[in-house]
Amino acid sequence: MPDPSVSMATPAIDISVVAPAHNEQDNVEALVREIEAAMTPSGLSFEAVIVDDGSTDATRGRLVALMQGRPWLRCVAMTATPPGKGNGQSAAFHAGFRAARGRLIAVLDADLQNDPAEIPAMVRLMRERHADMVQGDRSHARKDNFVRRVGSVVGRTFRRWLLGDTIRDTGCSLRVMKREIALALPLEFRGIHRFIPVTARHLGFIVVEMPVKHRPRVAGETKYGFGIVQRALPGLLDLLAVRWMRSRRRPVSSVEVSPETRA
Repeated sequence: MPDPSVSMATPAIDISVVAPAHNEQDNVEALVREIEAAMTPSGLSFEAVIVDDGSTDATRGRLVALMQGRPWLRCVAMTATPPGKGNGQSAAFHAGFRAARGRLIAVLDADLQNDPAEIPAMVRLMRERHADMVQGDRSHARKDNFVRRVGSVVGRTFRRWLLGDTIRDTGCSLRVMKREIALALPLEFRGIHRFIPVTARHLGFIVVEMPVKHRPRVAGETKYGFGIVQRALPGLLDLLAVRWMRSRRRPVSSVEVSPETRA
């Protein structure tokens, strides 16, 4: 049975910009205006799908107000979220990708640390390299503290060892991908959003990287812990889970056979 949450219409929009938002009331207006400024002159037909993931502030109300006069702006609200919390980025991406109507899907965070102005360049690079996904790389621009730098090195080492993952900045949400990749990702599982590029490669898609900016958060609060244990242990467990799921994945392509079909 088809998933009722998936837009079944033939994609008629060039690109959907999807951003999950949890308690980002002070950022959503600037986010919408930046997407508008970046995409309007790009020559691409576009929409923006902002996923309200269980916000307890005015995020949804401000999005509804911003939708006036912007037919390209949509808000998808997560349901059945824990009291006072969201279901997390993986679940929000899952909902947003299925609501999206674009042939391409761009992804960014709602906290303004990703710059929507880089999306058109990512689309151009995808076409030039005949790639299926362009993954942003902020590693040249980040000014992390010692704990975060060590955690990043350890994380990359384990990902390369266990998954053969050579993506330098898999934690960067800024990326552009073909629609079929977005719908194939098992994002109903918590934490899988951290493994989108390597999962796409394992599915047989071509993924290239592009240096992008990294901007400091100016409003709202980070949704992630700062300690090594808070960041590293869940990441390691997710890494082992992805390795197990990858070992269990089997091809699911098929063809229908009829009397006229020749062997």
